Amino acid sequence: MTDTKQEVIHSVTSNIDSVFTWDYERARPALVKLYEKAKTSQWNVSTDLDWSTDVDPEKIGTELGGGTAMRFSVLRTAEDSPARKFSEKQWLQVSVELQNSLLSQFMHGEQGALLCTARIVETVPWIDAKYYAATQVMDEARHVEVFARYLSEKLGHQYRINDNLRLLLDDILSDSRWDITYLGMQIMVEGLALAAFGMMQQITTEPLLKKLLRYVMSDEARHVAFGVLSLQEYYAELTDAEMRERQEFAFDVACRLQRRFAQVEVWERMGVDAQSVYRIMERENPPENRAFQALLFSKIVPNCKKLGLLDAAGGWLREKFTESGVIQYEDHLDTGGEYELLDEVARDRETAATA
Repeated sequence: MTDTKQEVIHSVTSNIDSVFTWDYERARPALVKLYEKAKTSQWNVSTDLDWSTDVDPEKIGTELGGGTAMRFSVLRTAEDSPARKFSEKQWLQVSVELQNSLLSQFMHGEQGALLCTARIVETVPWIDAKYYAATQVMDEARHVEVFARYLSEKLGHQYRINDNLRLLLDDILSDSRWDITYLGMQIMVEGLALAAFGMMQQITTEPLLKKLLRYVMSDEARHVAFGVLSLQEYYAELTDAEMRERQEFAFDVACRLQRRFAQVEVWERMGVDAQSVYRIMERENPPENRAFQALLFSKIVPNCKKLGLLDAAGGWLREKFTESGVIQYEDHLDTGGEYELLDEVARDRETAATA
């Protein structure tokens, strides 16, 4: 194997059981409904998006970089900041690179979801869940494709996977328990992605990216709902000790997902010491950055509540989310039914049919 191949190919070792079920009864109406919705909501990257659209990376950076400028404003003023003397042109480049990096991490995370969902097909013991998970495998392949194409054709380059995200995906895939794959990917990673996609989709005016994100969000809402509907049944039967293990896993994932947004790879590309940037952001922790980090959990916290994870085992996870400043999202709409509100593919098809 060449060095190049070693850099590209990454293996994760795990010990899992492949689970057949000979019970073909459709016993879970909510999963049946979700599966039927998934079958009619497939879309094609090549034909449902207009790839002739001209894209200006600097315009995207400027639009989406408004929040970036606020989040990282402390780097302009801190005496020990390696970016303190950046020109406005350099800060514009930072905004461009941050969006490239963010979309790249979405792309890598979608490949993680592709592998995790294939794992769920293999390990979940219910036929309804196997049926739905098979549709999600197709969704995730489409998401990897669409982000890779946008980055390559419209933004010009991709970033390597963030180390925190890579290690997190490794841990999710190396765990042999099928519900941990669900919890780590369907609830935590996909939930955070859904919130991040929503923020980006609301801000950007770039039509290709806006439509791309609308369609991806339609799929992601179903994916998170799949995790909620499946784990709600399973977790109702677990002991406090077993639930505590899931709470600790969920909180660990939450912390690591926050570190994913440090985006150290951007600062490396800009020629500054990324660890210095990280130390300053940790030390100063500006309000804008705290608000951004908290908002990313607007989908995760209500879904954890619906699963019983907030208050199980003496409310350990509620305490942790309270300390982290994200508990205010507990009564936001959970994703168990939200996917019907986000069916943008069906909405566009109805509009086209009546035009």
